[in-house]
Amino acid sequence: MYLKAITLRDYSDVHSVRDDIKKGMILVLRVTPLAQKNVDELRKAVEEIYSIAKSADADIARLGEERIIVTPVGVKIWRAEYDLK
Repeated sequence: MYLKAITLRDYSDVHSVRDDIKKGMILVLRVTPLAQKNVDELRKAVEEIYSIAKSADADIARLGEERIIVTPVGVKIWRAEYDLK
């Protein structure tokens, strides 16, 4: 299993993200360059990546304002509501 960092600069970058999700990679996506370029394009890209992740049973979450993480089947992202006190 690999971890890959990708910078989304254009909506067309979604195609390589889709391929990496299907390969079962852990992805850290930096979205700031696309957000600075075109917020509507960013929204469309994130919605598509979310849909791809869910159809592949992957987990997806934001990492602050600039990044998104996508993990493959079997790797879950910890969220505060999962805290087992």
